[in-house]
Amino acid sequence: MKKAELKKILKPLIKECIKEVIFEDGTLSGIVAEVAQGLGRPPLLEAQQQPQPSFEDSAEREALMEQRRQAAVERREKLLSAVNADAYGGVDLFEGTTALSKGGTVSTDPSPQGPLSEIDPHDPGVDISNIMGLAANRWSAHMK
Repeated sequence: MKKAELKKILKPLIKECIKEVIFEDGTLSGIVAEVAQGLGRPPLLEAQQQPQPSFEDSAEREALMEQRRQAAVERREKLLSAVNADAYGGVDLFEGTTALSKGGTVSTDPSPQGPLSEIDPHDPGVDISNIMGLAANRWSAHMK
C-alpha cells in the first residue's frame, strides 16, 4: 500500500475520532470553561522591593535611627492614650519594652534564617578587645 492510499484511508478516520472526542465527550466545553475562568482573573503583578538608602557616613545612619526611635516612642504614647491611661490605674503597659528587630511571618513556608537570627542586634556580645593582653608573651605555649 502506498503512502497516499494510506493517508486517504486514515485521514477521515482520524478526523472523525477527533471530532467525537472534542464534541461528544465534552472536552471542548471543558477547554472553553478553563479559558473563560482564566480571563476573569486579574493579571499577576511582580512585587518590587523598595531600595534601601545607602549612607555615606554614620551621622546620617544615626539620624535615621533616632527618627525611628522617636517614631516608636510616639506610637507607644499614642497607643497608651488610646487604651486610656486610667484603665490600668495609670500604669504604663509598655514601660521598659523595646521594638522587635524584625516582624513575624504570616506564611506557613518558613524563610531561611541565619545562625544569629534569634540574637538581639543591639546585644554587645563578648568583648575581645584585650585578648592579646590575656596571653601576653605566652603565645608559643598556647599554640602547642
